[in-house]
Amino acid sequence: MSTLAIELEIPDALDVHVSEDTLSVEFNDGRTISVPLDWYPRLSHATEQERSNWRIIGKGHGIHWEDLDEDISVEGLLVGAPSGESQSSFKKWLEARQDGHA
Repeated sequence: MSTLAIELEIPDALDVHVSEDTLSVEFNDGRTISVPLDWYPRLSHATEQERSNWRIIGKGHGIHWEDLDEDISVEGLLVGAPSGESQSSFKKWLEARQDGHA
């Protein structure tokens, strides 16, 4: 069996747009990637104001939503990886929001 090794340069995130059903991220290499918002349950359950409160982290290698305690990596977006948060963790977060603690 042979192995192909490819070195990839990960682009930096420049801008983020969140609609009712889509997360779109613009990169410094000219690409824009859009994924279903349902891939990220915290964003899906967030208000418009919470969704708009994001910042670029890690010198462009991730996006952070302070109000939601949500981090999404550029690498994860590029490979098409939805949230890795467990159902039990998300359930606790959602219950805390409903109780007014988040």
